[in-house]
Amino acid sequence: MTDRTHTNARSTTNIGDTLTLNPVFVRPGEATELPKFTIPEDMSLPETAYQIVHDEAMLDGNARLNLATFVSTWMDDEANKLYAETYDKNMIDKDEYPQTAAIEDRCWKIIADLWHVPDVDNSIGTSTIGSSEAAMLGGLALKRHWQARRKAEGKSIEKPNLVLSTAVQVCWEKFLNYFEVEPRWVPVSEEHILLDGHDLENYVDENTIGVVAIMGVTYNGLYEPVKEISAKLDEIEEQTGLDIKIHVDGASGAMIAPFCQPELEWDFRVPRVVSINTSGHKYGLVYPGLGWIIWRDKAALPESMIFHCSYLGGDMPTLALNFSRPGAQALLQYYQFLRLGREGYRQVQQGSLDVAQYLSSAIAEIGPFELVSKGDTIPVFAWKLKADHTDKWTLYDLSDRLRMKGWLVPAYPMADDLADLTLQRIVVRAGLSRDLADALLRDLESEVAFLDNLSAPMPSEGTGSHFHH
Repeated sequence: MTDRTHTNARSTTNIGDTLTLNPVFVRPGEATELPKFTIPEDMSLPETAYQIVHDEAMLDGNARLNLATFVSTWMDDEANKLYAETYDKNMIDKDEYPQTAAIEDRCWKIIADLWHVPDVDNSIGTSTIGSSEAAMLGGLALKRHWQARRKAEGKSIEKPNLVLSTAVQVCWEKFLNYFEVEPRWVPVSEEHILLDGHDLENYVDENTIGVVAIMGVTYNGLYEPVKEISAKLDEIEEQTGLDIKIHVDGASGAMIAPFCQPELEWDFRVPRVVSINTSGHKYGLVYPGLGWIIWRDKAALPESMIFHCSYLGGDMPTLALNFSRPGAQALLQYYQFLRLGREGYRQVQQGSLDVAQYLSSAIAEIGPFELVSKGDTIPVFAWKLKADHTDKWTLYDLSDRLRMKGWLVPAYPMADDLADLTLQRIVVRAGLSRDLADALLRDLESEVAFLDNLSAPMPSEGTGSHFHH
């Protein structure tokens, strides 16, 4: 870069519109400025471009201390090596990468077996970018089946609806919007904090394409009782003749329950369940982005959703919303299945559950907190402030204070009818050790003490002004 370019950059841009390069990091004479929002005119050395991006990314938080995300932030060295060897593979190019395609096939069949599919050879599944894409495919299959049935009966295919809790993840709002399905929101309340089948008859009708049950509600980590919801739908069918199927959004819990709560019947053992999705990049223990969806049998997936392409002289069915996408994550999933096996997954997930319950029981002992869940379903738990503490400081204040120590512990309002209730939540993932948990507890206790002291009346006053966020 010449001095002329440097001068022009200064004269034509505002402060904050350029990247200033530090000569310590680059070769002599290269200290200059580059535009942020237009492509530079000239080339940079690879070391220079690397250093710029490296330093910008360094300003992100430490992923290991992010207790807000469900997404995997740690894999072992061999997985990292495998990732580096395979990140150029395109999952959709099954002709060019037939072994990656074969391994993807093995993975969904392994998952189908974990979920007690009646006949793996008669089921069908696919990898996706994440649970959002998988959930949309599950919802779309329900809609297509409903449309086909209505057409066969000579009835209208206007106004399909889907029944789901107000506590679902936002991807379901996207599905309803993009695929033009009316939501039938079942509100959460103090008595029914989950979708549990209560009053379900008031929400379903002949236009209902299905019911969504969540294995691991985002807000609090609790499981919606799939078997109870199914039993209620059995009663409704007896009374009305409506045969309504269930899609299980198992983004997190579908990779915890098979290993740590094997006796819980939530999967294809429940006959009304026609499809299940999960996130390989959550408790599948793989880096982002990877999801999976399995249908009970081939009949549960409308043929209209399958695209056929030629593959090594044969027919290769493909289904997904995305086309080109990374193949490395499916290989990493297979690596984890081989590396850990059933017992390894049980140990890793149980380790997270143990840390979650250790943390939740310790947090329950800290004065102002009351647990909403304790981390014994998926390793996720939430708490609220006790009523006698809510006028002193808020959970948003505590979240801000913890962020100063590097911890990301989110506070947020509950859904709809409980929107005036603020929760704080911790997601325990592989990599959050007991030692890190102890460090978090120490910081949590010190920040609670700080906020309590800040909001306490001054010694000379009868009352003090309270600290608010």
